[in-house]
Amino acid sequence: MILRHGQSTWNQLNLFTGWHDVPLTAQGEAEAEAAGATMAAEGLVFDVAHTSLLTRAVLTCHLALQEMGQVWLPVQRDWRLNERHYGALQGLDKKATVEKHGSEQTHLWRRSFDVPPPPVANDSPEHPRNDARYRFVESHALPATECLKDVVARVMPYFHTEVVPQLNAGMNVLITAHGNSLRALLMQLENVSEAKIAELNIPTGVPRRYELAINGDKVSMKSVRYLGDQAAIAKAAEAVANQTKG
Repeated sequence: MILRHGQSTWNQLNLFTGWHDVPLTAQGEAEAEAAGATMAAEGLVFDVAHTSLLTRAVLTCHLALQEMGQVWLPVQRDWRLNERHYGALQGLDKKATVEKHGSEQTHLWRRSFDVPPPPVANDSPEHPRNDARYRFVESHALPATECLKDVVARVMPYFHTEVVPQLNAGMNVLITAHGNSLRALLMQLENVSEAKIAELNIPTGVPRRYELAINGDKVSMKSVRYLGDQAAIAKAAEAVANQTKG
């Protein structure tokens, strides 16, 4: 099961968020609780959960599990599940960025597989080397900017070293993360091309259930579906796609 965090304050303001740590809005908290209720209604019981080191994902995971009566669940938190680092775009308004740099350039930075935005300087407060939560991560591993290709390069090793052994052991796993870290995972699990992943949008607070076949290190998808009202989910995904439009 994968779950994108609920609406954050910077989602609400339509800002590029990336690794900047922001809280959930009241709507985001409600989305997290609703996700938990939806998963509970499906009769799901998890054995372990994974999340990033960013508050919006950590709290979404907690609220969903609390709604399920599974708040006691072991939770692994790791920076490799963090959102994509948006470099110098972090904190900028998405529509204003289009007005300044043009829709084509902004779309490349936002959605292309291998074109990162301009980086932040090493002494910028937006660089993770200046955030205490990453003090035990080797500095060369901490990004000043990322494209989706970079996110795949950190998410998939984590998935194979931490999650796949749990799946091999027969565990049910919940991964609560971010739009781009989950797009990176989805791309690999569902064999989505680099061209098509650019147009794929994951709505906030909607559980996506996978049934996987596990054979050692090999993972193949048997089925996948969003849980909940499909029309509402499609509308929410469209809203994500339209964030840079006037």
